[in-house]
Amino acid sequence: MSFAQYPSLNGAVVFVTGGASGIGRDMVRAFAAQKAHVGFVDIDVEGGRKLAEELTSAGATARFEPCDLRDIAALKSAFARLKSAVGPAGVLVNNAARDDRHGWEDVTPDYYDERIAANLRHMFFAIQTVAPDMIAAGKGSIINFGSNSWFEAAGGMPVYTTSKAAVHGMTRAFARDLGKHRIRVNTIVPGWVMTERQKALWAKPEAIARHLARQCLPDLIEPVYLARMALFLASDDSAMCTANNYMVEAGSI
Repeated sequence: MSFAQYPSLNGAVVFVTGGASGIGRDMVRAFAAQKAHVGFVDIDVEGGRKLAEELTSAGATARFEPCDLRDIAALKSAFARLKSAVGPAGVLVNNAARDDRHGWEDVTPDYYDERIAANLRHMFFAIQTVAPDMIAAGKGSIINFGSNSWFEAAGGMPVYTTSKAAVHGMTRAFARDLGKHRIRVNTIVPGWVMTERQKALWAKPEAIARHLARQCLPDLIEPVYLARMALFLASDDSAMCTANNYMVEAGSI
């Protein structure tokens, strides 16, 4: 299968959160294949370093910085190091999140705060950190990752779905505030994506069968399709796209 190349991404500086595995890893590889200069952060030090070595050995520009995104000071420091290494971000992909299952009865205030920090808070501060350089450049693209789990009224992870629903409000607020600087802010909305983590923990045959019955398309969603949407939204081809949701969920209802 062949995919599009975007001339406007050649030499673009792209920051990706949660880039060491899963959807994030495919996005880092996809941007590197467009000859973008990619900086990415992740708590997975081994995976991040391995991916950066793989890409740089192939001639790409890729820089990894380890970071626990729940620590906002660490996030800001990691982004500063990425800026020094690959330049100021013209594209930010707020990908990092963890969809750990939990029952509403068991949620404590500390657990709630930690899950919001893992799934939502860092997105806000990542935008706050890169926006001044985008404003100075007079353009930029910010891509936040939502989820169709709350659209579907999914249960079993209420703090996660709460945080993902909030991403949509954050996207539209920043799209309004930053739009005058020609900075676009959008949300990608994945369906159930077959990452290694999903396959190991939850993608059992009976669960997959139930899910496919709810999709319009009969195929499972692979991470590459989220990466392809991110490339489009990062590129100049989507210059008039902002404040919107871009669904990559195979028509799941």
